[in-house]
Amino acid sequence: MEIKKLVTGIYGSNCYIIMDNNTKEAIVLDPGGDVDDIAKAIRAMGALVKYILLTHGHMDHTTGVAQLKNITNAIVCINKKDDDLIIQGEYLFGPLIEGGADKLISQGDIIKISGLEFTCIDTPGHTPGGMCFLVGNCVFTGDTLFAGSIGRTDFAGGDFNSIITSIKTKLLGLPEGTIVYPGHGPCSTINNERLNNPFLQN
Repeated sequence: MEIKKLVTGIYGSNCYIIMDNNTKEAIVLDPGGDVDDIAKAIRAMGALVKYILLTHGHMDHTTGVAQLKNITNAIVCINKKDDDLIIQGEYLFGPLIEGGADKLISQGDIIKISGLEFTCIDTPGHTPGGMCFLVGNCVFTGDTLFAGSIGRTDFAGGDFNSIITSIKTKLLGLPEGTIVYPGHGPCSTINNERLNNPFLQN
């Protein structure tokens, strides 16, 4: 498995290209903008993008979706709660693609490309439809869990108690060496966040 991180858009969101090395099939996660740069990286890797996965519906993670779909014809996946908020035009949500996502995902769903399986983990709190994705020893946490911090909960649909519950019940139980790939900033590990993240010490 090869993971390529690009920092995209005016808010510096992390976009990830995750590729199976054997078949070159790939997923793009959270294309928040700068699609020309994403497309260039895809070509350099020789990646065949099958899915666009979205951790949540905020614009800094979705702005590049429509353009990237036109380039790759990939299947766009998001949780229904955030898809609904995009369609409704809620502040800070979207854009996505006309008519909403191609596939709505929820807890326990598995997205497969070649030898890789991405398990969908429902983690509401930053947004109602926040999702994390576990593949191998890596978890892509979007704006739910950062290195040393957590996502904001003061936007529409955010809830502090929900995000703390999501992290403690859905993420901190993962193996301690699991690598955390967040939606902004550097990577971490589950063990490091369990021991050192100030929001998770109570």
